Amino acid sequence: MATTRLKDKYQKEVVPALQEKFQYKNIMQVPKITKISINKGIGAAVADKKLVDIGVEELSTITGQRAVATIAKKSVSNFKLREGMPIGARVTLRGEKMYEFLDRLLTVALPRVRDFRGVNEKGFDGRGNYTLGVKEQIIFPEISIDKIKAISGMDITFVTTAKTDEESYELLKAFGMPFTNIKK
Repeated sequence: MATTRLKDKYQKEVVPALQEKFQYKNIMQVPKITKISINKGIGAAVADKKLVDIGVEELSTITGQRAVATIAKKSVSNFKLREGMPIGARVTLRGEKMYEFLDRLLTVALPRVRDFRGVNEKGFDGRGNYTLGVKEQIIFPEISIDKIKAISGMDITFVTTAKTDEESYELLKAFGMPFTNIKK
C-alpha cells in the first residue's frame, strides 16, 4: 500500500524542520498527529430520530470510515432530552485514513468555505490539541447539495503528541493549515 502524500511530507519535510526549530535531540521527540476526531451534534434529533441516521451517513461519506451515533448521558428536561437518546454522530480517524482526510480537508474542503480567510488559531487547548469548527458540511465534495435536508456543522479535533500549543501550532502549520494571523 502506497503512503499518502501528507505522510511522506511529514517524514521528509516536517520532522527535520521541527527538529531544527525546537532543537530535539531525538527524532521520537518530534510531535505528530495521533488521531483526528470528528464530532457532529444534532440538537434537532430530539424531535426527529432520522436526523441522527442522516448525520452518521454524512460523516461516514466524508471520512470513508463508519461513524457511530452518540448517546445522551444525562436527561435534560428543558431540552426534552432523555438519557440514552441519540443526539449526534462521531468518528475517529487514525493512520492512512487520517492523513488522507487531512489532505482533503486542507486542499479541497477549506478553500471551498465562503469568504475564507484562514482558520482561527485560538482553538488550542493548552495541551497541544487543536479543534476546528466547520459551519457547513457542504464544503466537502463528497456531500451532494441536492440530497441534504439541512446544513449542519461539525467539530474537527486534531490530537497531537505535542507538549505545548506552540509545538502543535508549528506542526499543523508545517502540514499546511491556513491559520489567519501569525503567532508571535
